[in-house]
Amino acid sequence: MTDTRKTRTKLVHDGIRRSQYGEVSEAIFLTQGFVYDSAEQAQQRFDTLGEDEFIYARYGNPTVRMFEERLASLEGCEDGFATASGMAAVNASLMAICKAGDHIVSSRALFGSCLYILEEIMSRFGVEVTFVDGTDLDQWREAIRPDTRAVFLETVSNPALDVIDLKSVAELAHDAGAMVIVDNVFATPIYSRAVELGADVVVYSTTKHIDGQGRALGGAVLGTTAFIRKTLEPYLKHTGGAMSPFTAWMHLKGLETLDLRVRAMTATAQTLAEHFEGHAALAKVIYPGLPSHAQHAIAAEQMTGFGTVLSLDLAGGQEAAFRFLNALELVTISNNLGDAKSIVTHPATTTHSRLSEEQRDHLGIGPGLVRLSVGLEDEADLIADISNALGAI
Repeated sequence: MTDTRKTRTKLVHDGIRRSQYGEVSEAIFLTQGFVYDSAEQAQQRFDTLGEDEFIYARYGNPTVRMFEERLASLEGCEDGFATASGMAAVNASLMAICKAGDHIVSSRALFGSCLYILEEIMSRFGVEVTFVDGTDLDQWREAIRPDTRAVFLETVSNPALDVIDLKSVAELAHDAGAMVIVDNVFATPIYSRAVELGADVVVYSTTKHIDGQGRALGGAVLGTTAFIRKTLEPYLKHTGGAMSPFTAWMHLKGLETLDLRVRAMTATAQTLAEHFEGHAALAKVIYPGLPSHAQHAIAAEQMTGFGTVLSLDLAGGQEAAFRFLNALELVTISNNLGDAKSIVTHPATTTHSRLSEEQRDHLGIGPGLVRLSVGLEDEADLIADISNALGAI
């Protein structure tokens, strides 16, 4: 039967497992192990794990399973595995499929820790990684080879907000027999069309919009049942990157309001981008929802909304950026995003500081660039705070 339910309905109801007590809010099963009625039942469960059976929390847990099923349903995937953090999800999605001698093609515009996994860890284990400018299809075409195992990219890059033509990259990868793995945090599960456009595996840091309130680390890998259970699960259950039941419960509560929060934050982000574009203190406002964005048309085609994050490039470089950050009163200086509170970050000296100046320049992460994750505050208050801070430069 075709599931015709809408997003907000799925976010409230999918995956629910009620105990014998009939609770309304999902139960937290804070247990690391499970008991069996007999030795024969224990043997049977280890031989063949049933649909709603569990062995050990590192392998699965009822609360975690509710979260996995709800998020997979939202993304349009068959299955998912929840992890201890977003980086655990990225690492597992790559390590579970690769062996020495394999080849990966990746966009160079990545979060610093993702770059570390690809540049340092994968190469240490004999995996060859080729980096490309993700917005240049000719570079993808040249780099993908018959022995390419996977391509990896952020659908919207952090923090310069480049938008990659996912459909075209996926076609190139699939023609070569390669898997397409995408970090989809900035697109969010609300605006994502990643699976429809050709992604085989979708990775999230659930720490961001899904938790949405600065409470807990988490991650998720979503894909086909065959990939999740036959390829990813053996790697994760033996290496231990599982999500805790309490985190899964908080994330379930976060999913219930995800659509409402993301849409409200996106509307404010669009307003801020339009309001401050052309400001004398700014060299550029970067937001996929602006017609001036280099990939505005691609963003409009492959996402159903433009996201909650914009970047401001201060004309006066790092000195101006620091003055701006220090003058903000409502917006908080931190390095998270997707939170109910608006957060501002200076990537060149924090999240991307390990990169060389040449690398940062190549990625568009100049000394004046600040990343603004828009929260749930009133847009008039945010405009006033940002205006005052720009005036203090």
